[in-house]
Amino acid sequence: MSDFLTGIAFFLIIEGLVYALAPLVLVEMAKRLPHIPEQQLRLFGLVSVVIGVALVWMVRG
Repeated sequence: MSDFLTGIAFFLIIEGLVYALAPLVLVEMAKRLPHIPEQQLRLFGLVSVVIGVALVWMVRG
């Protein structure tokens, strides 16, 4: 459970840094999001999940 909470904490830290350091970049990216095809968004999400699982697998063994 502590590993899960640590992961959530790191996620919140990274999200907070994005909002704190580059809010205008985030707003511009949000404006472009509706124009990206749904399939491309799904593919990006799936690739992100696979990379995340692979990294956890490598680190945790």
